[in-house]
Amino acid sequence: MAWDLCDLRETLCVLRENQIGRRFFWFLQLARAAAGGQGRAEIFPAMAKGSEKRSVDMQIIAEWIEPGARVLDLGCGRGVLLDFLRQTKRVSGTGVDLDFDKIADCLKRGLTAYQGDMSAFMRSFPDGHFDRVIFSRTLEEVPDPGAVIGEALRVARAATVGFANHAFWRNRLGALVTGRKPLNAVYTTPWHGSRPANPVSIADFEAFCAGEKIRVARRAHLRGDWKTPCPFLPNWFAGYALYDLRR
Repeated sequence: MAWDLCDLRETLCVLRENQIGRRFFWFLQLARAAAGGQGRAEIFPAMAKGSEKRSVDMQIIAEWIEPGARVLDLGCGRGVLLDFLRQTKRVSGTGVDLDFDKIADCLKRGLTAYQGDMSAFMRSFPDGHFDRVIFSRTLEEVPDPGAVIGEALRVARAATVGFANHAFWRNRLGALVTGRKPLNAVYTTPWHGSRPANPVSIADFEAFCAGEKIRVARRAHLRGDWKTPCPFLPNWFAGYALYDLRR
């Protein structure tokens, strides 16, 4: 039997007045926020801005680096991380990025940086030339991340890998409800405006390291605010992950 608008309004009113209905409407509101719709700020008031998230990310990366280390930052962007490491750990840093304008910004900061392909750049160095290679939200953008990590662990004693966890619960919920690509503070563009990407989850990355016999010396899982440690079910509840890798 078909419903008219009056039937639908009456049903919604009944749902709102009982406990199951209240939970149902709360779930819809939560899903709307997870999918990037209006109301996200009201439900998640503590959600940090991008620059605030990066501050903790960079602090952890710095903690894992010895003072004066030779560092290669792959996908260095505008040199914010390298500049931070130069000031806090006095590193001898080199950056590589495909974007010419970003490399120009690195040079303005007084950093050593090169425009080009990161894999080709690493092949020009002998084994163990660097103390550490850094991938900070870079691996999702390269076509063969496994091979790039392998090359990084050839030219350096250690590698730091940081990535947004694609299996974070908000992404799962948003995809379940909307059936569309997540659109939020991490995934900021719709599918038609996105670069080629290979998003990774914590479970994916842990399985990769185990399969390639790469030793995880340290790991840090942060919740959705990218500040608070996430000790419980990180593949579900961690928004960002950092790994210290060794051979």
